Amino acid sequence: MSVCRLRIKGMACTSCSESVERALLMVNGIKKAVVGLALEEAKIHFDQNLTDTDHIIEAVEDAGFGAELISSGNDMNKVHLKIEGVNSIEDATTIQAFLESSQGVNHVEMDLAEHKVTINYDPDLTGPRSLIQRVEEASLGPIIYHASLYVPPRRRETEKLQEIRTYRNQFFMSCLFSVPVFLFSMVLPMLHPYGNWLEYRIQNMLSIGMLLRWILCTPVQFIVGRRFYVGSYHALRRKSANMDVLVALGTNAAYFYSVYIVIKAMTSKKFEGQDFFETSAMLISFILLGKYLEVLAKGKTSDALAKLTELSPETAYLITRDSDGNVVSEMEISTELIQRNDVIKIVPGAKVPVDGIVIDGQSHVNESMITGEARPIAKRPGDKVIGGTMNENGCLLVKATHVGSETALSQIVQLVEAAQLARAPVQKLADQISKFFVPTVVIAAFITWLGWFIPGEAGLYPSHWIPKAMDGFELALQFGISVLVVACPCALGLATPTAVMVATGKGASQGVLIKGGDALEKAYKVKTVIFDKTGTLTVGKPVVVSAVLFSSFSMEEFCDMATAAEVNSEHPIAKAVVEHAKRLRQKVGSSAVHVAEAKDFEVHTGAGVSGKVGEKMVLVGNKRLMRACNVTIGTEVENYISENEQLARTCVLVSIDGKIAGAFAVTDPVKPEAGRVISYLHSMGISAIMVTGDNWATAAAIAKEVGIGKVFAETDPMGKADRIKDLQGKGITVAMVGDGINDSPALVAADVGMAIGAGTDVAIEAADIVLIKSNLEDVVTAIDLSRKTILRIRLNYVWALGYNILGMPIAAGILYPFIGIRLPPWLAGACMAASSISVVCSSLLLQSYKKPLHSANS
Repeated sequence: MSVCRLRIKGMACTSCSESVERALLMVNGIKKAVVGLALEEAKIHFDQNLTDTDHIIEAVEDAGFGAELISSGNDMNKVHLKIEGVNSIEDATTIQAFLESSQGVNHVEMDLAEHKVTINYDPDLTGPRSLIQRVEEASLGPIIYHASLYVPPRRRETEKLQEIRTYRNQFFMSCLFSVPVFLFSMVLPMLHPYGNWLEYRIQNMLSIGMLLRWILCTPVQFIVGRRFYVGSYHALRRKSANMDVLVALGTNAAYFYSVYIVIKAMTSKKFEGQDFFETSAMLISFILLGKYLEVLAKGKTSDALAKLTELSPETAYLITRDSDGNVVSEMEISTELIQRNDVIKIVPGAKVPVDGIVIDGQSHVNESMITGEARPIAKRPGDKVIGGTMNENGCLLVKATHVGSETALSQIVQLVEAAQLARAPVQKLADQISKFFVPTVVIAAFITWLGWFIPGEAGLYPSHWIPKAMDGFELALQFGISVLVVACPCALGLATPTAVMVATGKGASQGVLIKGGDALEKAYKVKTVIFDKTGTLTVGKPVVVSAVLFSSFSMEEFCDMATAAEVNSEHPIAKAVVEHAKRLRQKVGSSAVHVAEAKDFEVHTGAGVSGKVGEKMVLVGNKRLMRACNVTIGTEVENYISENEQLARTCVLVSIDGKIAGAFAVTDPVKPEAGRVISYLHSMGISAIMVTGDNWATAAAIAKEVGIGKVFAETDPMGKADRIKDLQGKGITVAMVGDGINDSPALVAADVGMAIGAGTDVAIEAADIVLIKSNLEDVVTAIDLSRKTILRIRLNYVWALGYNILGMPIAAGILYPFIGIRLPPWLAGACMAASSISVVCSSLLLQSYKKPLHSANS
């Protein structure tokens, strides 16, 4: 199975996106196709043995839409190079052979016509810079080859600008003709004597005004309005109907009826009739104005994503060092050419180009553009840095660990783009409505025309209802056209995707990655949030809070023995003990202490460690280890252990030669924001539960500290998933907040999985929502943002359907008999345009979203 992404051009409403989807799914080999109306993209999963991207593009074009390939296959480790010096097939073969024999190259594809080569490679073994060098090494004698990075032009922005320009130009061209038509039909005839010349007869009853209106309206109908004919043709060919069909029906009815009036006036000496050329021209102008304003507004819905993609700097300083670590050379290169394990120099005020680890220097890095965290983070050797963040005050040397599309920034952009393409379940309503909407509107318009025309002919309503210079047929036709136009379902199709686009973009810029409309909609319904303990409610880094002696050993000797035994252990608690023992040793004795080597070192899984330090046998671990090694635990020690367990602390006992010498009390501190978050969730009507693998005493103490009433302790990963299923069985929508590793089964089982994932671990597969900052406040942000978005979507439906529900009866003339109000077709066109613009602007209001807990604290 392969995946490709296409840009789709020419989609106007939901029925268009459905038509593209249907056309794609009919292609043999395509297993899944998702078309996003607001993003104007399609993501297609296909069997490459049965079809290819050319056939897929052809299928979209056959359906009447434009298509362009954005990406295909796995672009993660793919590079495009522009080759100079290639003049024959032999040259191309030479370069291809050289590249294919290079270490780490998986596949090479030459395009001789474009002088381009596409290479799939293993980033652990090679990279773009090495491949460029390899091409140049292929040079033979006088023939010299040069390679440079080929970056495909960023067409999205240029296409967006081109689309805006096209609509603007079409609108202005339409106005050039339709404004005079409007003046000649509606304004000048009322300004006597200035408009009298329009009544001058040329042939029988044909006046100058009528002829001028016909001449001026024709280019608007057939040149400017050509797009509606093309759209209608393709829609009807697909056996579907869209906005173009409604506009074409309405304008053609007005135009050709007016042509009939002109011919009748030209051939008759007594005929009096009113033409509707201004209806056709003004209608097209208003629809184009609406589309122009809509594409302007829609461009702003992806602003947050555009800002994210522009964060990465264009160049970086590559450092070459000798075996002693001294800098040999420094060279400015394109960020695209950075390879894994390169050493990059980042000066103060520069952006970090890729993800990496600091190997030299100290500084503060502002990560707010990625994580939303306003405070700059201190960075020292061994710390991770994220591409796109800003180095503030020191110079750093960073070893690249993730480059190209593997960086946190690229993964965030990929996740957000995927989210914007995914359909929210709430959109199914719009999709269902739009299927039957256009045929229903056409029938309603026809019934409206009949409903006015037949009673008019039968004299069932007073003749003074018919305006001067009109007859019953014309009045009925105007009502019918108005119904056709006002009921256009464009806004309905935009209601959900525009809101999801803005919300996911806004969430990403605040450190909350929401994987699509489905996750948004489920988060809105959450009634219970289950928290893991370690690394979620707590910091996840144990610290020693006290050390006690139970023997005659001095504190120096006790610390030295514990350090010697624990120094070889990788366990987080062991590291915390060593760190604290060293600090304590420095306080009470000399700081220049040589740590003795523990002989016969042994790790007792889940219990502790043992070893011989000098002549003494040292055990460091829990009660289980002491009992297993027949070490007596006195009443004093037992009391110390139970006191600390009540305070959510773990006791690490140290035994020297079979006797308890002392103990360390270790705790994993609770995150400072945990209590505030639990309290805020309760105020939102959401209950909180803790599920942990830790012991009951520790779990109960932590739960009490943060305000959680219900606890499940000593639970394994599958047990956590079972607890979630029990709650779901009671009809409760459950969110699980965990660190994304041992909590994976629970994250998958929950309705909404929220992974606490820092920086480079953003693409946690199991979760629906990723909290980049590892800050619990973002649990509230995610749920609150989803609630605001769903409410905004519902409001959008009110705007979209409101115009139709209110507009259609008024357009059909329901108020006309009572208060004389009717909706002329050109005004109906303005209403239709206004509904789409109001929906997009309503979605854009989500850009002003502020975190609830931030605003509560500021």
